[in-house]
Amino acid sequence: MLRQRHVPLRRCVACGAQRPKRELVHVVRTLQGPVVVDLENRATGRGAYLCHSYICWEQGLKKSRLEHALKVQTSDEDKQRLREFASTLIQQSFRGG
Repeated sequence: MLRQRHVPLRRCVACGAQRPKRELVHVVRTLQGPVVVDLENRATGRGAYLCHSYICWEQGLKKSRLEHALKVQTSDEDKQRLREFASTLIQQSFRGG
C-alpha cells in the first residue's frame, strides 16, 4: 500500500486561505534586515505567505497584515519592491500564467 506524502499547509496572511506551501508566495524578513520575496522558499529569517492574487498583496500591504506577521515596520524601499512584484502578478494573470 502506498503512503500519502505529507503536504505542508500554510495560511495567507491577507485572506486567511490555507493552501499547500508551494501554492503561496513566501515573503521573508531577512537576517540582514530587508523584506524580500523568496520564490524558492529557502531564505532564512521570519516568513509569511501570500496568495498569488494581487488583491491579497494589496490587502497585505495596505492593512499592515504583512508587517504584523513579519513583526517589522517595512521601509519604503521594501514596500516599493513588494508592490513591483505584485504588479508582475497582474501581468501574469492577464497572460494566463
